[in-house]
Amino acid sequence: MAVQKTIEYNSFDSNEQSSSEKYNLNLTVLENSGNYLIHRDILRHQFSQKQGTVSTKTRSEVRGGGKKPWRQKGTGRARAGSSRSPLWKGGGVIFGPKPKTVTLKLNKEK
Repeated sequence: MAVQKTIEYNSFDSNEQSSSEKYNLNLTVLENSGNYLIHRDILRHQFSQKQGTVSTKTRSEVRGGGKKPWRQKGTGRARAGSSRSPLWKGGGVIFGPKPKTVTLKLNKEK
């Protein structure tokens, strides 16, 4: 049996402050699956609010570092091919964040 559910909620910003905007959610769901769908729809809405523009530079995007810092053999130091290696100060970030879009699909049939 289908049940009509209406939920009213506020969203929170990144500082966990409640915003003044109120959102209404109207759902027609089966009795035994209602809470799961409400949770999924709230998650879908929160994902759509994300900006997704955070970014860091990898070793290939950092300026400089084109020349070998010292020769391969004979110096007594470890091998080095670039001064922009992630191990060096001023080098790139290994697995830093990159811009992305996060979406959550919600089927109408559920």
